Amino acid sequence: MTRVFDLSVLSLAVALSASAASADGDAATGEALYDRYCAACHGAEATGHGPMRAVLTVQPSDLTALSAGNDGVFPMERVVKRIDGRDPLVAHGSQKPVYGDFFDGDGASLRTESGQPVITSTPVADLVAYLQNLQVQ
Repeated sequence: MTRVFDLSVLSLAVALSASAASADGDAATGEALYDRYCAACHGAEATGHGPMRAVLTVQPSDLTALSAGNDGVFPMERVVKRIDGRDPLVAHGSQKPVYGDFFDGDGASLRTESGQPVITSTPVADLVAYLQNLQVQ
């Protein structure tokens, strides 16, 4: 009986740690998403120099400098809401981002810079994890 209980507890711990890792986002998946949805404007290096830059009215941001422009703290909530459309950016297509419904959803929870949770989709969590890794100080 104790052995079954121990296995159950171990299984629960593994499941909980897997869900926590998923909520933090997967930077490798985020990189693939970035390449598909963001690099044309923001560039392969995320510095705002993508191939579409020359034809854009609003110039793309340097996504490697998000933390530097926010006193060294990655602006999690602002980034999440810009990607998923809750904080509309004209360059992203107004209220509904140009990449459509792909980033909609509520399957992930991230912690903002103040420690508050922000609910978003798993693809947004993955993309944010990738963007966090790109930050320069």
